[in-house]
Amino acid sequence: MADLKNSKLYLLLWLSLFTFACSANPTSPSASPTPVASFLNTLPESKDDEIAVIETDFGEIKLQFYPDYAPKHVAHFKKLIREGFYNGLAFHRVIPDLIIQGGDPTTRGNDRALWGMGEPNQPTVPAEFNELPFVRGSVGAARKGNDINSATSQFFICSAPNPSWNGQYTVFARVIEGMNIADIISKAPRDEDTEMVLEKVVMRRVYLEKR
Repeated sequence: MADLKNSKLYLLLWLSLFTFACSANPTSPSASPTPVASFLNTLPESKDDEIAVIETDFGEIKLQFYPDYAPKHVAHFKKLIREGFYNGLAFHRVIPDLIIQGGDPTTRGNDRALWGMGEPNQPTVPAEFNELPFVRGSVGAARKGNDINSATSQFFICSAPNPSWNGQYTVFARVIEGMNIADIISKAPRDEDTEMVLEKVVMRRVYLEKR
């Protein structure tokens, strides 16, 4: 019975993996997982002297970056922050006690059918799979399920470990403050079929500050 339960759990994790995408019809990632050699259940400190602060109506979430592991993703994310890109965008997709996802420019509007689809011609960032694991607090880059090099502006925060995502999505940051806020957002009322929130959780302001 225990083996059966474990099999069902892993099946559930794999099915949820396929939904981290910017298109309506994601497919299975084609990349092979990267072994997580150095880090199993925790994430390391970073030497980066800047952190990101995400202000929401529920409180602040602060992120620490990993430029040594995902330099292109970090540079792109910081560039968008400096441009004010994330101000007014939303966390549009949630799975209770698992993930929150946001950063799609379509969430400036109220057409929920477009949320998660992204906009045409957004700059993309190639995959930077690394040995950082998906554990509680990991911040990953969302992408189209059939294209490992299609990350744009969307990102997701993990509330629980998800080892099946290791080497499938790029970890580029971690939460250093405000995981309780991410947990609250993950429980926002949602459409059970689409996992889209019924009322978007807006990022009022996102900015960089020195540590």
